[in-house]
Amino acid sequence: MNRISVLFYFYKPFIVSSMLVNALIGVINPNIAAALFTKLGLVIFAWYFMTQTTHKNKLTFYKNLSISPLMLFSFVFMVDGILTIGSISLLKAFN
Repeated sequence: MNRISVLFYFYKPFIVSSMLVNALIGVINPNIAAALFTKLGLVIFAWYFMTQTTHKNKLTFYKNLSISPLMLFSFVFMVDGILTIGSISLLKAFN
């Protein structure tokens, strides 16, 4: 597996919750800046949760591939940000 596919494999479990948060943000306040700020907070919380609790063992696979937790969660934020901008823009277009 190349690194990009491994990074997408890590992001895969976050997709459903990310889309639910996008829909919730789009209904409450479809502001892209606020949505990205919210997503940044959620990614920081996920990073803290995964690195400071017993769930850090789940990151061993990625560490063995020389992918740091910072790189993993930075990738998650970048992909999530792109999806957020797209989904919020679509929600604004239909309103």
